[in-house]
Amino acid sequence: MIKRTLYFGNPSYLSLRNGQLVLRLPEVSKNDALPDTFKREAERTIPIEDIGVVVLDHSQITVTHGLLEALLENNCAVITCDKSRMPVGLMLPLCGNTTQNERFRYQLAASQPLKKQLWQQTVQQKIANQAAVLESRGIVAKNMRAWVGEVRSGDADNMEARAAAYYWSVLFPELGYFRRDREGDPPNNLLNYGYAIVRAVVARALVVSGLLPTCGIHHHNRYNAYCLADDIMEPYRPYVDREVCNILTSGLDYTILTTELKSKLLSLPTVEVSVQGRRSPLMVAVAQTTASLYKCFSGELRKIVYPEM
Repeated sequence: MIKRTLYFGNPSYLSLRNGQLVLRLPEVSKNDALPDTFKREAERTIPIEDIGVVVLDHSQITVTHGLLEALLENNCAVITCDKSRMPVGLMLPLCGNTTQNERFRYQLAASQPLKKQLWQQTVQQKIANQAAVLESRGIVAKNMRAWVGEVRSGDADNMEARAAAYYWSVLFPELGYFRRDREGDPPNNLLNYGYAIVRAVVARALVVSGLLPTCGIHHHNRYNAYCLADDIMEPYRPYVDREVCNILTSGLDYTILTTELKSKLLSLPTVEVSVQGRRSPLMVAVAQTTASLYKCFSGELRKIVYPEM
């Protein structure tokens, strides 16, 4: 089942009733002149089990504890945004799998050689997907295709960085010059937003697969609570890049992250991707990836299942 991504960008009351998320607008709820029947008809309800990601993007949104509890019990990721309307926080369930303790042990006991092999596979697929994005734009990527085969265990030669340097220098020819920087000029704002959405989807899937998002196979920043999510999302980043390329070529003003642009980026979890020769929504593909990662930790598999562009 494809889970829905819900975005709330206006003042609103969010609560729980009969297993449903209930959306009410403050101006309707506080207007005593309006009849109760009108107020009820103005409500919108959404089944909790249909929701995968919730984005809260306004300082005047009120959420009840009962709703938060229900969302987390159903393995939903809740993203909060700051005053600049960029994702700043992520809430996930503490327990998302019935055999979580056993899965934690497999993950924590993973050997360094295994983690290096898994990182090698991750970097190879990331570079291959980046090459596919360039080729779809008519940009030469033979060098990147060659670099895929040169990635060694643990990416000892840092081919990821070499590929990234070339990739970002040619990805947006219409801009003349572009530097990938979180605090940099647009379209960095679009990339940041899209990556935050995909990161939340990956973190949610890791919890559902009974894994610790904190303990990465490569990333190990002591201040990062989602190192494993940052590892596993790498081959999915090019899907964000491709969507940003589409926005630029559409002629839309990308300098300001409008509701229209957010809507396009929030659709990323439902974008069709190819996994093992089959088409599926990105959110479903991520679940396959995290499930295969657990099997790599447990010794059932030797390769992570990643999407191919």
